Amino acid sequence: MSADAPRTEIVQMTPEQAKSRRARNVAIALAIVALVVLFYVVTIAKLGLGVLNKGAW
Repeated sequence: MSADAPRTEIVQMTPEQAKSRRARNVAIALAIVALVVLFYVVTIAKLGLGVLNKGAW
């Protein structure tokens, strides 16, 4: 590395910050799962339950 290169600082999170980040990540994951389930249900509702039968095609 050259002398002009910026140094990277490593920031340590406090336990409260780590707990807050984990809670936020769990909330985001649950929201994504809820959206996936919602899209699946809406798709099945629009296409009809017959699409679930393997022999429908």
